[in-house]
Amino acid sequence: MNLPNALTLSRIFLVPLLVAVLFSTRLPNHEIYATAIFLAAALTDLFDGYFARRRRQITTLGVLLDPIADKLLISAAFISLVEVDPRLVPAWMVVIIVGREFAVSGLRSIAASQGMTIAANELGKLKTILQIIAITLIIVGHKYGEVAVAGIPVNVRLLGWIALWLVVISALLSAFSYFRKFWRGVDASFKAKQSAAPRLSPAEPLDLRR
Repeated sequence: MNLPNALTLSRIFLVPLLVAVLFSTRLPNHEIYATAIFLAAALTDLFDGYFARRRRQITTLGVLLDPIADKLLISAAFISLVEVDPRLVPAWMVVIIVGREFAVSGLRSIAASQGMTIAANELGKLKTILQIIAITLIIVGHKYGEVAVAGIPVNVRLLGWIALWLVVISALLSAFSYFRKFWRGVDASFKAKQSAAPRLSPAEPLDLRR
């Protein structure tokens, strides 16, 4: 077990802890603990990739587990927040966010089976950053609502709501981008097969008796 894979596994193990703390209303300041756990888990996503590349420890297990760990963390956090504060986190928004993750994963699997690779684009990376920001703001906003920053009142709940909308928009745009890349790849593959297929010469009619 190398360090990058250990970090990825730790992110998976932190998911049930995050959910349990989010729902532990009897625990004082449980929102703060939940925020700390979520951010710690999100940081492992940054460091596992960094150490894997730096130490040249990119393994098949790591490649398979990393996206699973990411989706488990984000999906668990958003689904839990629907229960925690359904007015701030509507279920239909979470359905779009989580559904997009499964749809793109399925698309990549189909593409891989056809020998195509759909790399992560800038919209997808932006979506991931917005998801981390939105979840953090929503949890903190549920606890405090409004905080003072340098003496200026800041409505954290409103910022969380705005960030959530940005997540939904970026999720839809990035999904459209992935589907477009997939369709172009399929179209190019089909045309390549068509051009490589043997064609009958006009002077050689097809003999159906063969």
